[in-house]
Amino acid sequence: MIKLEHGLAYVAVVLTFRGRSLSLGSVILDTGSAGTMFAADRLLDIGIVPEPFDPLRRIRGVGGTEVVFTKRIDRLAAGALAVADFEIEVGALDYGFPADGILGLDFLVRSGAVIDLRSLELRLRNPTSENH
Repeated sequence: MIKLEHGLAYVAVVLTFRGRSLSLGSVILDTGSAGTMFAADRLLDIGIVPEPFDPLRRIRGVGGTEVVFTKRIDRLAAGALAVADFEIEVGALDYGFPADGILGLDFLVRSGAVIDLRSLELRLRNPTSENH
């Protein structure tokens, strides 16, 4: 289910890392973001912290530039959509509006997502539908 708030589309996700799961309810659905990113302070409960060999990246977006670390997680799910062995970015995510994370195009493409804004649903493509 997609919620519209503050002029943005939000979804709920479940991250699994080293066997521990965390539900986040305010993740921005963003087809304009190449990567998927989460707020570092929200991930502490399941042990996602920077480690010596985690790659660092400088990312650029509407909020400016930010240095993030990347982490490979066991699984990321948004409703019926799920991707195993998925790389996320972790950073401050302090953009002046409420968000636990950003669900980016990398997840949407790998999971085969369909965004239906009429019914406010994020779902799998119907396997019987034709490609147009």
